[in-house]
Amino acid sequence: MMDKIQSLAKEAALYPQEQLQKVKENDHKLYIGLPREMEGIENRICLTPEAVSILVNNGHEVWIETGAGSSVKYTDRDYSEAGGKIVYSTEEVFAADIVLKVDPPTNQQVEYMKPGKTLISALQLGKLKPEFLEAINKRKITCLAYEFIEDKVGGKPIVKSMSEIAGSTVILIASEYLNSHNGKGVILGGITGVPPTKVVILGAGTVAEYAARTALGLGAEVKVFDNHLYKLHRLKTTLNNQLYTSTIDSLTLRNEMRRADVVIGSLRSDEGGSPCVVTEEMVMGMQPNSIIIDVSIDQGGCFETSQITSHKSPVFRKHDIIHYCVPNIPSRVARTASIALSNIFTPMLLQICRRGGVEGMLYSKEWFMRGVYAYKGNLTNAYLARKFNMRFNDLELLIATRL
Repeated sequence: MMDKIQSLAKEAALYPQEQLQKVKENDHKLYIGLPREMEGIENRICLTPEAVSILVNNGHEVWIETGAGSSVKYTDRDYSEAGGKIVYSTEEVFAADIVLKVDPPTNQQVEYMKPGKTLISALQLGKLKPEFLEAINKRKITCLAYEFIEDKVGGKPIVKSMSEIAGSTVILIASEYLNSHNGKGVILGGITGVPPTKVVILGAGTVAEYAARTALGLGAEVKVFDNHLYKLHRLKTTLNNQLYTSTIDSLTLRNEMRRADVVIGSLRSDEGGSPCVVTEEMVMGMQPNSIIIDVSIDQGGCFETSQITSHKSPVFRKHDIIHYCVPNIPSRVARTASIALSNIFTPMLLQICRRGGVEGMLYSKEWFMRGVYAYKGNLTNAYLARKFNMRFNDLELLIATRL
């Protein structure tokens, strides 16, 4: 009997089987700082309490400056209960390894950052000064810009997401300034027996798509101008509408602007900077109390008469035309925009962790590198270097020398 038991025990199936142990990924604890934005200028925040909870549960620390979420109706308690740490000074939150911000920091805030740390924020080319670039290079920090950050398929997720919001919002803004209190006293759209409102859109990208969709839904007459035929074709196909489209030529555009109630500028350049296609003379030919909304103002604007405004004072009049030139239009709907930003940054931060930090992410992900415009004291964006006549260093070469 014992022989049979011993024989059975020797069967391979009854022996403890060897199993490969899962190799742990190179996790790296992140210290993320969320500063409070300047009140009245920027209302968004980059991470929601739900996102903070996910990051904390994955072993990271998130420091939130007190009141940072108040403009989005997120309280300090919401973030504290999610596991975040509430800090009570700007200097303290800027000491984090990764500072995640919407509006670019001030030069004084940059001084709070320690060398080797990382800043992720918008750049806002339209009001960028060389002194800011000099300040971040002096601190030897790594900086990524919302405008340049790409995903693995070459898209720009933050630009696209904010453009979707801006496109829908500009039509609501136009409606507000067309009413009797502010402007012509007309409804944006059309009703039976009344000619529809005329909307001209410059550019056929994401902003134009969402603006045209909203305006058409209200019954407005929409005309889109762009010099990229494939963008115009894509727009017509996407909207499934016999939309009026045209390339940009001065005579046609001038004639349409004379008839327009609303003109929306959404032209952007892949390299940076917006082409200025509307002269002051063309603006002077528009009907009094018509509206210009320059969505491209953060890249310099596409109207010669454009000047940056803010949410505190969003409009000005020039040649009796209402100009709305706020560079951060999605901030008008801050909670929606904050959730959209959080959806982008949360998986990105988790991936940075798995790659051993920002340095590891730069080494392994080429698409992540394209968002970097400054690296440890070096300006690495060719467009910015040309714009401000500053020295440029290739990021790939800089990284290669540190391997």
